[in-house]
Amino acid sequence: MRALVINLEAASERRIFQERQLSILGIAHERMPAFDKNADETADTPYWETWERPLTRAERACLLSHQQAWQVVASQGDPILILEDDAILSDQLPALLDTLATATDMDFVTLETRGRKKLLSRRAARYPKLRRLYQDRSGAAAYVLWPNGARKLLAATETTCGLADAVICACYSLDAYQAVPPLAFQSDRATAEQVDVPLETISSISPVNGARTKGNWRHRLRRIWAQLRMGLRQLQVFGRAERTRLSVERQDFGYLGQLTPISSTTTPSVHGDVLP
Repeated sequence: MRALVINLEAASERRIFQERQLSILGIAHERMPAFDKNADETADTPYWETWERPLTRAERACLLSHQQAWQVVASQGDPILILEDDAILSDQLPALLDTLATATDMDFVTLETRGRKKLLSRRAARYPKLRRLYQDRSGAAAYVLWPNGARKLLAATETTCGLADAVICACYSLDAYQAVPPLAFQSDRATAEQVDVPLETISSISPVNGARTKGNWRHRLRRIWAQLRMGLRQLQVFGRAERTRLSVERQDFGYLGQLTPISSTTTPSVHGDVLP
């Protein structure tokens, strides 16, 4: 299975890191240029006012970048691994990708953890090291997407926007699964996961880089509706799902010691502080 790496033109350090990481893991990949926050497509339009709060231009660029990847997947016949350029990958990932390469009965598999509890099936899925994912809270740095799943995500964002990971988490029509244990995390989670990584991250869309507006009453109503949908989802799977906090297996990232430290200061990714 090949990978698409979403990467800003200016983020050469991250591009180099992903090339080295994926080479060691033996994962074929290609770079997908990310949208820049100053691109014409991120300018104010009614579309960008349709989520639970106004999106910053960096957040808009992130969604556009993922939509671009979804379009590629939708036009293909095989699943594709989609990565943001600060994704840190387990050395167990290639084996799972080999298993999933011929799977045709799922839409989406998330590989990562952001330390927040996920609503997972109590029983293992039909594939080893996977559990059915009923509700996630954040994260879009590393996932496998099938054409049918890509079409669902594109349809979900045709007339309404959202943070890329929030869109994925709210798309309950996806036949979605979680890798257990997780096989990826974003580099900003390195300390929490107790893994040394050769990549420094300062997010360009983190709240520390500027206040986010809460929006008007329409935005607030959408947020209330999103919370209600989350509650209804939990009721729908009551008895067959459980809230679970996942952590990576640290020993599966030991190969990172072979990589020279690399620094970077830009990211098109969305971190895990977007959903309550």
